[in-house]
Amino acid sequence: MQYDSSLRPPQHTPAFDAFTPRREVVRDGIGISFLHEGAGGYPLVLLHGYPETNRIWWRNIAPLAAAGFEVIAPDLRGYGESDLSPDDAYDLTIYSRDVHALVHEVLGHERCALVAGDIGGVVAIDLAQRFEGFVERLCFFNSVPPPTPGFDLSTFSAIRGGPTGDYQELQGARPDELLAMLATPAARRQWIAAMYTSRLWASPGTFTREQVDFMTEPFGDEARMRASWAPYQLAHGRPMSETPMTFGPIQTPTLVLYGHDDHVVGDDFIVACEVAFANRIGPLVVPGAGHFLQWERADILNPLLISTFGDLRA
Repeated sequence: MQYDSSLRPPQHTPAFDAFTPRREVVRDGIGISFLHEGAGGYPLVLLHGYPETNRIWWRNIAPLAAAGFEVIAPDLRGYGESDLSPDDAYDLTIYSRDVHALVHEVLGHERCALVAGDIGGVVAIDLAQRFEGFVERLCFFNSVPPPTPGFDLSTFSAIRGGPTGDYQELQGARPDELLAMLATPAARRQWIAAMYTSRLWASPGTFTREQVDFMTEPFGDEARMRASWAPYQLAHGRPMSETPMTFGPIQTPTLVLYGHDDHVVGDDFIVACEVAFANRIGPLVVPGAGHFLQWERADILNPLLISTFGDLRA
């Protein structure tokens, strides 16, 4: 049965200047910009993916902070307002170590919960596996599931690229050629805008023109656009600092969600996650949501997190 998008209730969107970023140096002299609301509550880390920055969490931050969580939403290295790496050091393990340094070393938290999709989801798995006891609870959605015996990840939809998956090969294998075609800030922003609109990552109609502009603005800068493509280049020979610790099955208690309207991550995500997560709630299918589930159905995600993670606040 096709979901009727007209039934989707209006989502409250805070003003685009509603939150003031904070900045801290974490490792290698790299400054990480992050949103930090609800200090003193239980630490809840929100990890964005591509083509996102921490702006994708705009509809989640205030409700989760009001519910008693200390919300920490970083821009990954090279994204948004975080520093670019002077030596072009970007990969999944580097992102993971940056986030751990921010939450553990800078903010002083021994444990936290993570909510993450897309590339952020893979980073979250590494954090849970690499730093024993650090991640007490996880919410994982619309990402690449952990490679696990029993599921052939080489056939997974997000790896195959889907109906508009040419971006993977262009960003991963031919970034210089692609950047030459995207020679202006407007052209670069239009490339990103397509993910929110014509490439059908999102459920139709969930982003207004103004909201798309808000999401794409950080990608107008050529160096930041190039940095955001680094994870796609790992499949095309880009060296890794370390092998990410992403193999399943994952024992961390995990809430698994799937936005059914996603045209990047197909519904084989559901089967893969049933194998990959040994201690899970779900997978739960969220109607009227695509790849950007946290924005598209904040009205579902926020109370769901408050309910399933609420015991951690004690």
